[in-house]
Amino acid sequence: MSTQGKKKLSDAELVRRFLSTQESAYFSVLYDKYSNKVYSRCLSLLRDVALAQDATQEVFVKIYLNLSRFSERSQFSTWVYSITYNFCIDMIRRNKKQQALFSDDIEKTPDLVDEVPDEELMAMEVDRLKDVLEKIPVGDKAILLMKYQDDMQIKEIADALDKTESAIKMKLKRAKHKAQTVYYALYPSMEA
Repeated sequence: MSTQGKKKLSDAELVRRFLSTQESAYFSVLYDKYSNKVYSRCLSLLRDVALAQDATQEVFVKIYLNLSRFSERSQFSTWVYSITYNFCIDMIRRNKKQQALFSDDIEKTPDLVDEVPDEELMAMEVDRLKDVLEKIPVGDKAILLMKYQDDMQIKEIADALDKTESAIKMKLKRAKHKAQTVYYALYPSMEA
């Protein structure tokens, strides 16, 4: 099969054919399709070019070694995202310098009374939104990017993070609240 023909196959078909033939060209198509996305996600989570490059390579090693575990219960892209997210979060947790960036402690989160409407997040100017995303914990940033940049559904996020849909909804609600709080702290004149 030609390279063009391989590029037209679905991700699941590429995985099946690679596993049955061990022909590296099938994996290469997957790598070409997802390497920039994985690198971008690693860079946004790790905030360091060299770490993101290393992480991207490590993520693809994990994908390669675990390809037989892809069960097609979710889309291949969701599975890749899950591996990427988990690898980067593990890296951050191991890195003591960045330990303060990751906070998933429910007791430290104030009770949320009001839901932050999606429109409020969308109304933030792009530059200001980038500032806000740099100031919130990486776990919150990741879930907001999954929902609003990657346009993932709650179920897809739950699958990627191995959480329940209700847990994702709560994490999303808290992340939006933190983003709004940081936004108003950085730009006090914008508060309603």
